[in-house]
Amino acid sequence: MTRRELREHCFKMLFCADFYPAEETNEQLERYFEAPEEDETTPEGASQILHQVEMDEKDHAYLLRKTEAVAENLSGLDARINQVAEGWKTRRMGKAELTILRLALYEMLYDDEIPDKVAINEAVELAKKFGGEDAPSFINGVLAKLVKEKK
Repeated sequence: MTRRELREHCFKMLFCADFYPAEETNEQLERYFEAPEEDETTPEGASQILHQVEMDEKDHAYLLRKTEAVAENLSGLDARINQVAEGWKTRRMGKAELTILRLALYEMLYDDEIPDKVAINEAVELAKKFGGEDAPSFINGVLAKLVKEKK
């Protein structure tokens, strides 16, 4: 599975878990892997898979470790986001955009294998796919400020 696919699964897991109390996070993350495959037909008539969680044990373990690590650091990540998101505190942000910001910031701060530019680019791509119309530019702007603050 590619890093992009793993990141998308991580986003979905964190997004879903955010709708439940913190004490249920680990249970919700495990339930993600039990969800049935989901597909749709595109306007052109082709079948497109929207959700498929079949993966090898290595990817499964990686996803659980990463999502649990992000979930454990939510308060610190949110505090950093709140410092730079002028007029947009985390409590006012859409869940998709907030989840994307949390994941990207986690990668920037704690994952030495992912360069900041890659984390930002991947976050913008997630925003294009899952966020609102203005999400890509919003995500890019907040993360750019966080990179400057980081240095």
